[in-house]
Amino acid sequence: MSTSSTSSPLPASVSPVTDPLPRSPRMARKVAGASFVGTALESYDFYVFGTAAALILNRIFFPEVDPLIGTLLSFLSLGIGFIARPLGAVIFGHLGDRIGRKKSLIWTIVLMGTATGVIGLLPDYNAIGLWAPALLVTLRLLQGLAVGGEWGGAVLIATEHAEPRKRALYAAIPQIGSPVGTIMVTGIFLLLTNVSQETMEAGLWRVPFLLAFPFMAIALYLRFAIEETPVFKEVAGHQSLPRVPVLEVLKTQRLAVLVATSASLLGIGSYFLMTTYTQAYGTEQLGLSGTTVLNAALVGSVLQLATIPAFGWLATKIGSARMVAAGAVATLLISFPLYWLISTADQTTYILTILIGGIAPTAAWAALGGLMADLFPARTSFTALSLAYSFAGILAGFAPAATQAFARATDSAWWHPGVVLALMSLVTIAGALAAGRMTRRRDEAAATAQVGA
Repeated sequence: MSTSSTSSPLPASVSPVTDPLPRSPRMARKVAGASFVGTALESYDFYVFGTAAALILNRIFFPEVDPLIGTLLSFLSLGIGFIARPLGAVIFGHLGDRIGRKKSLIWTIVLMGTATGVIGLLPDYNAIGLWAPALLVTLRLLQGLAVGGEWGGAVLIATEHAEPRKRALYAAIPQIGSPVGTIMVTGIFLLLTNVSQETMEAGLWRVPFLLAFPFMAIALYLRFAIEETPVFKEVAGHQSLPRVPVLEVLKTQRLAVLVATSASLLGIGSYFLMTTYTQAYGTEQLGLSGTTVLNAALVGSVLQLATIPAFGWLATKIGSARMVAAGAVATLLISFPLYWLISTADQTTYILTILIGGIAPTAAWAALGGLMADLFPARTSFTALSLAYSFAGILAGFAPAATQAFARATDSAWWHPGVVLALMSLVTIAGALAAGRMTRRRDEAAATAQVGA
């Protein structure tokens, strides 16, 4: 792959071994905070669709079909957003690797906030017929474009400001945005459960989507206030910016992208399986109230506010790849017991099961950013991280729809979600172990080169 000429050599990857760049601890903390808030608001925008898909969108946009089919169609529209992620990764990855992490992240938040807010302005099926679900799917695709560039950029802007020994911890900070987004979404929907179904369908369902507009303004304010990363400045200063980042990634890093995609599957997919799908399963198959399933998601997300930074700190001690693998192994072990308990659960048991069962996948999620930031070279890392995360997101985004179809095929046997969770765990174990080996080989080669120099 031909690239711009370089004025001096630049390490291919910024790692604990090769990273010589000066850091400002104060700016690192400021950037981490801004990255967290931005990711939380982006997560809110993306997750509000998932919760609404489980609880009400089937009645608003697919009212002419059987309720189970309507839920399946809602989940399919949820998954459509993931199809757009790779294109978003290419577009925003190009911007992030060519003009800067900060500028790219500003554009992702604008696109996401606008698309989510406009969903709240859509006419429903009764007003414009098939145009309503068509417009809904279009806006979901735009959400997917934004998320395709958001996560990789948020992880990079946090880790590239951090000291090498704290990279795994700082990579976990944007991950806290996911449960915070869930808390915001769940809290709002819990408030809305106190109103009648008729009032919700008459228009109150729009409120969570319309809140995206003020949230977008907050995120933009914070992102304009941070600096570009030292790593990107170093790459740009060496005139080593890639001309077409995606082509370089596909030519030289295909295996690494595949490995990172595999390692990402559980961290992303477990959320959509254990909240979006399990919420619908709890209300439709177990007869639990909407308040119960929302409370379970809320309590589990609050717990993650403590477990994500704790697992991020532990990753600084044992390595991000090992932390991801450990979380996946633990999830594999609990997959079937977890859903057996859920299948027989009353309100209290359901909440406790979701709470405890979410801890193991959280370990894989918390360390995922550190694993991927360590895996890719700095000059194309925005594109590579975003592509890998997007490919995993496509698989994970269709997990609720696939599990719903599996439920119909197995007559909703109690073990059917456990099969899906176990498969995601196995793929993630393989990916995390491979990522650890690749990172160690690269760091050993870099250390040897330094000694030789």
